Amino acid sequence: MDNLILFDDPAIRGALLPFTFTRPVADIRIGILKISEKWERYSGIKPGYLTQDYLSVKFPKNEGPALMVNGAVCPNPKLWASIQALNPGEALYYGQNILLAVHADQPAVFQPDKTKNLPQIEFKDELVVIQKSWHIFQFNGEQIRADYKLLTAGRTSQKCPDPHTILYNESDIFIEEGAKIKAAVLNAEGGPIYIGKNTEVQEGSLIRGPFALCEGSTVNMGAKMRGDTTIGPHCKVGGEVSNAVIFGYSNKGHEGFLGNAVLGEWCNMGADSNNSNLKNNYAQVKIWDYTKGGFTNTGLQFCGLMMGDHSKCGINTMFNTGTVVGVGANIFGDGFPRNFIPSFAWGGAAGFSTFQLKKFEETAIAVMKRRGMEFNEVEKEIIQKVFELTRHYRIWDKEA
Repeated sequence: MDNLILFDDPAIRGALLPFTFTRPVADIRIGILKISEKWERYSGIKPGYLTQDYLSVKFPKNEGPALMVNGAVCPNPKLWASIQALNPGEALYYGQNILLAVHADQPAVFQPDKTKNLPQIEFKDELVVIQKSWHIFQFNGEQIRADYKLLTAGRTSQKCPDPHTILYNESDIFIEEGAKIKAAVLNAEGGPIYIGKNTEVQEGSLIRGPFALCEGSTVNMGAKMRGDTTIGPHCKVGGEVSNAVIFGYSNKGHEGFLGNAVLGEWCNMGADSNNSNLKNNYAQVKIWDYTKGGFTNTGLQFCGLMMGDHSKCGINTMFNTGTVVGVGANIFGDGFPRNFIPSFAWGGAAGFSTFQLKKFEETAIAVMKRRGMEFNEVEKEIIQKVFELTRHYRIWDKEA
């Protein structure tokens, strides 16, 4: 089999919004790699995607017979071996309800929710399946450990380029080519630390593993990076970050706390912005659930901010425990804004209006240009579709 397609499970995709408004499930980063990148490492095949029609130009589907694999599932050696062993027309399940994979002769007509009549094989080993948005940070430490082994097996780390940097448990610290580290403390006693290519760890930074700093990113001086944290490619981070995942191309460069949180791409946190990750009464945190149109209990005592792509907040923004921010929102002003901020919202605790597409596009063009990237027609069409899909959440438009 020379074809691999990662499909969006309809029962899972909605629970991973707002992140899946702008990407397939498999394009989510957890650990060091995106889920799709993990599968490419295991299979040696560049995967295609079976996702929403409006995303398919950016994330195309491969043609021909294929192994159809659930894009919410993080691979491991036993799972990959079980998938490879499937005969044409067989389906691999995890328990009764989670379809893991199908060996499909005709991917063009494959529908994930219509496989119950296929011959079924049950996978009985443990798996990491990202079924809820908070699973991204909840399982991140475990996935950093798995990806660290995957990326560093049989390889030798670069030597730390600075004699004034302190390394604890150096055997679990891997430094890629081009990384710059000055007068920092890297403590891998609690888990591995991965420092990617052409990254920078500035003076006075404190980093505890498990931690991943992906290609081209910077940890600003004096930053405190706690464990189970991933900083995706081409980001700038500072202040205090704990058990958070930043997908890429986003900035949280200043003081302020980000914890038990997920930020998408092209986000920006203003100076001294903070999120609460623990309620004052220590109760379990409820967050907005797009699948039910209301709040759902995470079962977690610690849960912070979920922020979709292209959203930004001004200085001193205060996010309450379990806040969900959609795509393309711009949040500012004093006080706590609401716990669910729809996509393309403009404002804060004092109220919201709509961030109109023309103004949004002007910002997106400027932001992406700074990274040498283009807000092209493909990106523009995706954003326009998301704007329409999320219109009904912007209740102030109806009230006006």
